[in-house]
Amino acid sequence: MELKAGILDAEAERIEKSLALLGVSHVARVTTAKVYALSFDGVDLDEAHRLTDRAVDQLLANPVVHRVTVSPVRA
Repeated sequence: MELKAGILDAEAERIEKSLALLGVSHVARVTTAKVYALSFDGVDLDEAHRLTDRAVDQLLANPVVHRVTVSPVRA
């Protein structure tokens, strides 16, 4: 989950400025993101996806400011 374009990412701006102060040059852009790993027991992939979408919609993300990518990861 990351912020949509046009939404202030203050942490990324601070990192970008700090990188310049450290002499790390040619950085075109810095963004920050969060990763949530949800594990489910006893459900198939379709149900896990449905439950994940519900968690994202109701708790984890604000659709006004966040861009969300959901993908299955096999352990």
